[in-house]
Amino acid sequence: SREAEPRLCPPTRLCPPQGAEPSEELRLGLVQLLSLLLQRCGAATAPYLGDIARVLQAALLDHYAEVRRESCRCAVACARAMPEHFHMQSESLIKPLMQTISHQHYRVRVDVIQATGAVIQFGNGKSVDDVLSHLAQRLFDEIPKVRHAVTTVIGEWLLHLRDRYSYFHKLIPLLLGSFTDEIPENTKLAWTYWEKIGLQWEKENEENLKDKMDFSVSPSHYPKGETRPGLGCRELVSRNLSKILPGLCHDMTDWVESTRIKASQLLYTLLLHAEDHITQHMELLLRTLYQACCTLNKDFIVFTAELIGTFVSPKVSLKLITPAFEQTPKASCVMVLAAVIQGSSKEILQPHVTQLGNTLSQAGVCQRSEEVFYMEQLLSCVQALIEVCQEDCKEISLQLMKVLVTIMAIPSSQDLKEKVEKTMSSLAEVQQLESFHCLYKQHIIQLLEWISVSCEGWSCYSPEVLQFEVIATHSGPVIGEALDDFILVLKTCLQPNKDPQMRLKIFTVLSQLLQKASETINSQGLFPSYLETVIKDILAPNLQWHAGRTAAAIRATAVLCLWALIHCEMLSPKEILKVKDELMPQVIASMDEDSKITRLMACRIVDVFLRVCGRQFDADKFKNTYTEVLKRLDDASCDVRMAAAHTLANWFKCLKDSDVKSSMEGHVEFLYQELLVHLDDPDENLQKAVLEVLKEGSILYPDLLVREIEGVVHKHQTPVYCNQLLHHIQSAKESAF
Repeated sequence: SREAEPRLCPPTRLCPPQGAEPSEELRLGLVQLLSLLLQRCGAATAPYLGDIARVLQAALLDHYAEVRRESCRCAVACARAMPEHFHMQSESLIKPLMQTISHQHYRVRVDVIQATGAVIQFGNGKSVDDVLSHLAQRLFDEIPKVRHAVTTVIGEWLLHLRDRYSYFHKLIPLLLGSFTDEIPENTKLAWTYWEKIGLQWEKENEENLKDKMDFSVSPSHYPKGETRPGLGCRELVSRNLSKILPGLCHDMTDWVESTRIKASQLLYTLLLHAEDHITQHMELLLRTLYQACCTLNKDFIVFTAELIGTFVSPKVSLKLITPAFEQTPKASCVMVLAAVIQGSSKEILQPHVTQLGNTLSQAGVCQRSEEVFYMEQLLSCVQALIEVCQEDCKEISLQLMKVLVTIMAIPSSQDLKEKVEKTMSSLAEVQQLESFHCLYKQHIIQLLEWISVSCEGWSCYSPEVLQFEVIATHSGPVIGEALDDFILVLKTCLQPNKDPQMRLKIFTVLSQLLQKASETINSQGLFPSYLETVIKDILAPNLQWHAGRTAAAIRATAVLCLWALIHCEMLSPKEILKVKDELMPQVIASMDEDSKITRLMACRIVDVFLRVCGRQFDADKFKNTYTEVLKRLDDASCDVRMAAAHTLANWFKCLKDSDVKSSMEGHVEFLYQELLVHLDDPDENLQKAVLEVLKEGSILYPDLLVREIEGVVHKHQTPVYCNQLLHHIQSAKESAF
């Protein structure tokens, strides 16, 4: 009889629909028996490969996890047992393996990954495309052993897969992705495989790499803390980068955060290997980095962009980055530029320093936005330039100062202002200057000329107004050396026809400076020579009354400035005599303002004017002065009432020695009557102050005052002050007699 064809019994107990074995233990035992058979018989089982594949397809999807695990081990044994024939059935195992690769038990996932590695390595290499996406997902697995298994499989494929050259661009990203694994063992494993792969590729392509191996020179500038990969590793990445980058750049803007992070880490690793080969991919890289700035952590972007600065010539990188600045500069562009500068070396950046300084100081760049994040990135650019270029920054010192002044001028946190000041100090240090004040001294004229070009058209929204404030207040004593330009800006911008809000801002700056005049605008003792211009062309026009709250605030600030000039004794008696006729009416009118501080300062200024030149007043000026000051005795503010009383006392002193005393008797009588009323004021301090005023005024017409006192003494709630006043008058008469 003819010999029967070798064939296994139909696997009815493992392959439905003939009827599955209900017992899990028995199904497990059957698969274990098949594994043992494959191990013992080896290639002799080749005729039964079809049946074995059918068994494994079913067992890989078994509900019992241990059966799945044993099936994976069985698949590995089958692949190793008959490598010459296995490729005919290997593809049939891919689908059930991929259905199992995301099993909830991590041990099952590990076994599936190992089985997939063996099935493809000993089977049909075309199945690589079917499993890559699944293996890539397992690199995000929470279990380190699963990620370890993926790294091992990919490493083995890159070393031993027959068609590995066709899949380098797909497998390399998966292996390099393990470089940033949080488990050191996985990272070390990936590096070990990668070094072996690089060395193997070097040997296989030794003829093509001979010149590079013999004449290769290590770069003089390399990222700190990084070890340069071997030549084979670098060449592998460089030759496959064009195929890897498009997909990777797409993943960097993926909606899943973990994908974006993994992609950015991988991009860093790839660029570190590619070195100067990055140049041909610059447009794609920059576009990706700009987009990723909105979704990725800042550090990922910075580290990657620094590699561009390290390996790509500034002539190329700046040519691509600066046009983006000039068109629509965004925080992302500035961030990338700062990182590129940071990654560059001093020597290669030196020829481009001037270009960088001019670009950053353009109004369209440094004044484009008031967003704090944008300004922080702009500051990072300046800091990077100073750190990298050191003393070479001297040639762009003015441009950098413009940028720093602009950053400091925006309304922001105190922390940012402190960083700007620290950066100014660094810029001064690299130029061997003592402090940032020396920087201001070096550039104060150019800075004021820079902002004053457009001062004719300033409004409250003009960035130049804030820049002017920074230059004036932050330069300290240096502003006293540039009074010509400073006063010119004040005179131009503080005219009554200019924007009220803008005038208020500048007046506030002036008042701050005048409060510390010796340390600021009068540091060189030159400010008094500009007093006439300040008073006649700046203060006097702005003291005139105009409707509106802003106009009132301007008058208040102007009054404060005038008081500061008097208080710090820059406005000497001689100067007061020159300007009294022009200022006195406006100051007297200011005593009726809504602002308490304005009324108080106005009273004090009138008091000073009376002491300096009151004896030269004519009758009308005496009358106008006391009329307004007297109203302030009814003021809601105690401070204003006390200042008014003090001013009236000086009014009496001036009138006593004046030529118009005789014509003022009626007014003095009226003043006596009003002051006697205020002796009953609820404020005891004001009562005493009014008593002193009346004592001073009693010298003029004592008998008239006595009659007035006797006429009202019986009406007073506190007649003691009236009696004291009468006693004072009597004593004065006796002394005179």
